[in-house]
Amino acid sequence: MEAIEARASVLPRDFRIVCGEMTSNLWKFATGDGTEIIAALEQVLGLFETGATQGKSVTYVTGEDVAAFCHQRLRSTTSYLDKWRASLNRDVANKLAQ
Repeated sequence: MEAIEARASVLPRDFRIVCGEMTSNLWKFATGDGTEIIAALEQVLGLFETGATQGKSVTYVTGEDVAAFCHQRLRSTTSYLDKWRASLNRDVANKLAQ
């Protein structure tokens, strides 16, 4: 995580702001050791670095709906909600089978 923070610290101000907010937001959805979130953050950081190098604004990279951009990054990760749903469905199926 320190490497991600170091890379983010040299981004232009608008990218740093959004990166910080996204990082705080994405960690709310972390499960286990958080490796899925770190992978998502590294992907975002790569996009941000490319956008900044090209002179783009952060909202050019994310779109105006930063929350939707975050949500899209989370689609490939497992959240606590996913685990809760699986657990509930398993518990119900087990009890109905008895």
